[in-house]
Amino acid sequence: MLIGHVGTDPEVRYVDQGVAVARLRLATTERGYTLQNGTQVPDRTDWHNVLLWRKLAEIVEKYVHKGDKIYVEGRIRYTSYDDKKGQRRYQTEIWAENMELLSPKPQQEQD
Repeated sequence: MLIGHVGTDPEVRYVDQGVAVARLRLATTERGYTLQNGTQVPDRTDWHNVLLWRKLAEIVEKYVHKGDKIYVEGRIRYTSYDDKKGQRRYQTEIWAENMELLSPKPQQEQD
């Protein structure tokens, strides 16, 4: 489960037989704090690659934009591949099973 802000507008494409796939970057931030001895611990932001399929991808395409706050439930997928130079690369993705919009609707859409 993650709650965060969308870093860029989602990329949506359609694969086999018109199945929608959306990819977005989600930033989650752990707020900083001050220790008892006065030491400041700064905010820490992590970035997550999120994949959404079918109906969720279609919803993302219509309603989710850069800066929106969303809630995502899903599972972690680890993959590896060889890049053009033959180097092994590793990627971690969240395959979303549920998503909720947490940002308020813009004023013109509420009417």
